[in-house]
Amino acid sequence: MPHRIVFTPEARDQLDQLYRFIAGAAGDTAVALRFVNGIVDHIATLADFPKRGTPRDDIRPGLRTVPWRRRVTVAFVVEERDVVIAGVFYAGQDFKALLGED
Repeated sequence: MPHRIVFTPEARDQLDQLYRFIAGAAGDTAVALRFVNGIVDHIATLADFPKRGTPRDDIRPGLRTVPWRRRVTVAFVVEERDVVIAGVFYAGQDFKALLGED
C-alpha cells in the first residue's frame, strides 16, 4: 500500500517561496509553476518508494534526502504510513543547518 505524502508547513512555505522567486526571476509564472509542479511530481513518487534517497541520520534521526534536477534537495522522514516532507531546499541552501536538531 502506498504511503501518504504529507508536507510540513515549512515545506509548503518553501515551495511557495521558490515559486515566487522563479516567477520573479523568469518574469513568467508558467515557468515557475512547471518547475514547482515538477518537484511535487518527484515527491509523489516517494509514496511507492519511500526508502529511496540518502539516509541523513547525521542531521536528524530518520531523515532522508533526494535530489531533483541537481538544484533541489528534498528532505523527508518515512513514518509507518506517511512520508513527511520536512523541507524543499533550492540552489545550495544549507539544509543541514536548517534541519539540524537543536
